[in-house]
Amino acid sequence: MLKLTKTETQYLNPLRTIPKLHNQHCHHKTQKKQIMKLTGNMDQFGTTGLFLTAIFSPCCFPLFAFAASALGLGSFELFGGWTMWIFQAMVLISVGGLYISYRKHRCMYPLMVAIPSGILIFYGYHFNDSEYWIYLLYAGMFGLLMATIWNYKLNKRHQTCDTCSTYNGSTVELKSTITCPNCGHKKDEMMPTDACVYFYECEQCKTRLKPLPGDCCVYCSYGTVKCPPMQAGVSKKIC
Repeated sequence: MLKLTKTETQYLNPLRTIPKLHNQHCHHKTQKKQIMKLTGNMDQFGTTGLFLTAIFSPCCFPLFAFAASALGLGSFELFGGWTMWIFQAMVLISVGGLYISYRKHRCMYPLMVAIPSGILIFYGYHFNDSEYWIYLLYAGMFGLLMATIWNYKLNKRHQTCDTCSTYNGSTVELKSTITCPNCGHKKDEMMPTDACVYFYECEQCKTRLKPLPGDCCVYCSYGTVKCPPMQAGVSKKIC
């Protein structure tokens, strides 16, 4: 009886390798989701660490002394001479996390709050010699807190829809099904957020579609979902 090696058996029966490939694909997909979740929470980690550092360092941040007292810490300095280094690192992590989130949902508003807040903190600590430098740090801290909360809400809305994005501060649907008025052919398309589609060619009958009078683009005329500017309530002059 002819005996086959393991490699020859897999070659003759390639279906045996499919479960292994499927498991590898699922593993990579799970890893990707975990990485996305981790990077998506960076700003929350940074901002939380920022406030915890301040609470556990009441001598450096008198405003939070009441919280330290409530925890029974008194004037205890948890991080010692490393307090401000850790504090600044948390600021960078928070701003970096907000930038990563911006790359995902494309809403700049939280980042526009976070960057000046971070600059305010570093300016107050390194370049301001007046007695009011601590207030600049407080202002920056609460600015980062506001940006983080704002970003959390945007991420939560964005995660509920795989084909959604943020346009002009509003969550919009990018998937639209265009129906050709000539032959009735339907096709799902992803709408761009940085341009308006004025002409569209039906892939079946090759009819060249253009917007109906009063509409700004072919999606508003023949699509199941209007274009992002119209969804966001922006004037159609944008197109």
